[in-house]
Amino acid sequence: MTLPTSVEGVSGSRRWARSVGIGRAHAKAILLGEHAVVYGAPALALPIPQLTVTATAGWSSHASDGEDDLSYTMTGSPSRALVTQASDSLRRLVDAFKESLGVPGGPHLDVILDGGVPPGRGLGSSAATSRAIVLALADLFGRELTENRAFELVQTAENMAHGRASGVDARAVGSPGPLRFQAGEVRQLSIGCDGLFLVADSGTSGSTKEAVEMLRDSFHARSGAQDAFVGRATELTEAAEQALADGRTEELGARLVDYHELMRTAGLSTDRIDAMVGAALDAGSLGAKITGGGLGGCVIALTQPEQAREVTRRLHEAGAAQTWAVPLKGLDKHAV
Repeated sequence: MTLPTSVEGVSGSRRWARSVGIGRAHAKAILLGEHAVVYGAPALALPIPQLTVTATAGWSSHASDGEDDLSYTMTGSPSRALVTQASDSLRRLVDAFKESLGVPGGPHLDVILDGGVPPGRGLGSSAATSRAIVLALADLFGRELTENRAFELVQTAENMAHGRASGVDARAVGSPGPLRFQAGEVRQLSIGCDGLFLVADSGTSGSTKEAVEMLRDSFHARSGAQDAFVGRATELTEAAEQALADGRTEELGARLVDYHELMRTAGLSTDRIDAMVGAALDAGSLGAKITGGGLGGCVIALTQPEQAREVTRRLHEAGAAQTWAVPLKGLDKHAV
């Protein structure tokens, strides 16, 4: 069903295709390619389907004065700063959605967000939130939304939130399977490995925007630094992709460790993250690294199932606030 081309003279909820719209998205973790992907290098991303965001959009009985026609509620106990920032971003996203799809104005809009992706951890919280809201709005207004149009809207929100965003998060939070992203092009990853990835939250928020700016400043300060970082990142990411496809788990793990060292040398890790990486490796993980923009966030560790319990225990001893397991088996069967 589509919206009427004109709402003039139509009162109440009958003017809209639906009274409630629902949208969902999930978290993601970057295996390799952080930061370098902004400069055109490849990145490998893994969906985390057990961490989801659900957005519900509907019309309320509040009278709209033309200025305050949107209410935003987050479940749980979010900070006031987070709610304020999210509300501002939501207004811009709703405006972009209406402009992009030619949707007219309407009565007071209520958006409720039930988010299971911790913010500031490099898990794609902002992109997942934006995608869930975009899908909820499309459902509410009865608009067909292509994957590319959804990506464009989410990417617009990501650029506003983080500065220059690569686009990998905007793609990965809607992908049913692991993917390779480079310069806007996406393709599924072939998985020949067994085992699982443990994602461990350090409990400390990072700032992608701050990390991006810090790395950019360091590139400007040292001649050749950008080429060296991007070149090494590309080498490691491509080697990891091939190892993942070939089933060479030890090789894949080694490349994760190498990429962590690249991030650590660039000043993007923290003492707690380093301790968690070390704990995972000491407990038998084949590889571990920081994941996401850095300066906090999460660790991702490649682990055999029989070692997962011990690795998880050691990660918590090293400071992990919570952990999630993402099995490799079957992921390729769900890829697009």
